[in-house]
Amino acid sequence: MENFLHNPSIMAVPGKKHHVSDFDCKYTAHLTNKKETVEQLKENVDALIDEQGRLYADNRYAVLLVFQAMDAAGKDGTIKHVMSGLNPQGTQVYSFKTPTDIELEHEYLWRTNRFLPQRGNFGIFNRSYYEEVLIVKVHPEYLLRQLLPNVKKVEDAGKEFWTRRYRQINDMERHLTENGTIVLKFFLNVSKDEQKKRFLKRIEDDSRNWKFSPADVKERQYWDQYMEAYSDLITNTSTETAPWYVIPADNKWFMRYAVSNVIINKLRELDLQYPHLPEVEKNRLEEAKKMLMNE
Repeated sequence: MENFLHNPSIMAVPGKKHHVSDFDCKYTAHLTNKKETVEQLKENVDALIDEQGRLYADNRYAVLLVFQAMDAAGKDGTIKHVMSGLNPQGTQVYSFKTPTDIELEHEYLWRTNRFLPQRGNFGIFNRSYYEEVLIVKVHPEYLLRQLLPNVKKVEDAGKEFWTRRYRQINDMERHLTENGTIVLKFFLNVSKDEQKKRFLKRIEDDSRNWKFSPADVKERQYWDQYMEAYSDLITNTSTETAPWYVIPADNKWFMRYAVSNVIINKLRELDLQYPHLPEVEKNRLEEAKKMLMNE
């Protein structure tokens, strides 16, 4: 299996200036056969189930998967297809929408940090704290609801403000990784043309109408601003400890495979192991076995 962990067509190299347009939304590496790739995805899902058992038994690491994307890029479908076989007892999925009044009474990392996974578990963030340097950057008026001490008007959130937020997020992710939480960040990179096609399908197909909101089209008008915000985010927060993976999203079959590929290869790097019992414990197991056999 090809290893996408360090593939520069997907991984945003830390310390390098990036723009979303540098990454090809239609890239599929050497893979051209959709059917074969879907089969490889199934194999990866099976392997992921096996690795989850080791992750839980090893009990030294937690895994946080962060998914960010424009509307209709395929976050929900990717989470469903890649993580479908995992034991729900060791997997928590959280979708972050508009902050509640209670969440706004806390600093901006609070609402996501309280859902961080415990050791041995997967935590999946469908959108995340990165909304605070994405939608909030495109719509800085949202900052006024946060009642920040030095932001009384939109103009107060200048370049230094966003640089500080990037630094705060990097500090938080470094703290997590140094204490055993593996942070894997995926930006599902869909093209504007492909998003339009998917929106139209949602409108034209009665069974998909529920997935569409007129607000989605309104946000589409800010496409260029979002691409700039994503470019700044990737440039400033793709680090050695938690790099960004810019996953081509125009072909869903490749997108899902690529995400599974990154997760599997990262878990294998950890060399997770089932605990080895000391000899004394093994002897006790043998004694217990004899007792059961002699009943």
